[in-house]
Amino acid sequence: MHTPSEASARLPAARLSTYYFFYFTLFGTLLPFFGLYMQSLGFSAWQIGQVMAVLIGTKIVAPYIWGWLADQTGHMMRWVRVCIGFASLASIGLLWTQSFEGVLLVVALFSFFWHGGLPLFEAYTFSQLGSQKARYGKVRLWGSIGFIVAVLALGELFTRWELAGFPWVILGLFVALWLTSWTLKDHAQMPTDETDNQFWVIARSPIVWSLLAVSFLIQFSHGTYYNFFSIDLASYGYSKSLIAGLWALGVTAEIFVFFWMVHLFAHYRVRALILASLILTLIRWQMNIWGIESLSVMMLAQLLHAASFGLFHAAALHLIDSLFYGANRGRGQALYATASQGLGGALGALGAGLTWTLGGAMLSYMVSSLAVFIGLIIAWRWLRPVTL
Repeated sequence: MHTPSEASARLPAARLSTYYFFYFTLFGTLLPFFGLYMQSLGFSAWQIGQVMAVLIGTKIVAPYIWGWLADQTGHMMRWVRVCIGFASLASIGLLWTQSFEGVLLVVALFSFFWHGGLPLFEAYTFSQLGSQKARYGKVRLWGSIGFIVAVLALGELFTRWELAGFPWVILGLFVALWLTSWTLKDHAQMPTDETDNQFWVIARSPIVWSLLAVSFLIQFSHGTYYNFFSIDLASYGYSKSLIAGLWALGVTAEIFVFFWMVHLFAHYRVRALILASLILTLIRWQMNIWGIESLSVMMLAQLLHAASFGLFHAAALHLIDSLFYGANRGRGQALYATASQGLGGALGALGAGLTWTLGGAMLSYMVSSLAVFIGLIIAWRWLRPVTL
């Protein structure tokens, strides 16, 4: 076993951070601008919701498949490279199709591989951190910086040159991500005969199911925000560069949370951090209903992204890694990704497309608020292990 000082020396922090940077630069391109790109192609709100549901919904299946392969072979980075390599190839399709069916097919292909890679990389990162899991935030914050770089630079680019270059940006970022994956060493960790039994015993425990339910609900609640926030702002006269600035503000707040995670974990229990994030998320969605016309209110609401994503995500990952360790790491992270960003994200996107069509922003954000409220009840009632 290595001491903290030895682990720090061995930690490839810069290379891990670079991977997160490019991975979330992709998110910083897709989330604010993909909806606007599809709108420019003439897609309806329901069609946009379907595409975004597929984009996120592949996380329902893909993470577990790739996580199982990684756990069985003991090679996480090998499968990360396979995933991102095929995602890069699939994304070429966006250069050739502009039809709803074509875009839907291309998104299904590249997202199946792309989303399979992140849980494996999260597991790889935690395996590198060892006992220093609280340092995750200082590595992961570079992903948030990448997101900001993307929304600011591309907001200006797309304002000047419209969205025709969107597919080329996606392809270029996938290639950069794939090349970065080759800078990290693949460390084999072979499973024991008891690995499968241990995994399912842990997965069936009440603490795991309550955490997965809350993760599903908070991710579901983000469906309206991720898919229609930019469109909603544009309808009120916000420019593309100002929309990009608001997205960047939210992620900047997230960076501060990641930076201070070591301090937060040292002074607060994980359960308290999760409850706080849920309460602040509920407030955020109400602000998006009633304050859309006010730039200052929207800026304040975006600052709450630090809670709704940053604080919750870091606390949930910290807990998942504590529960699923060793040769179960890959599938543990995959199970979290499947329940939250996969199932929650897909149904959240579909729900947002449907509710936005039926009742606009009011109905969509009220449904999001209801989901968070239910999650708050579950967390308060059942997320109660004595160590949290």
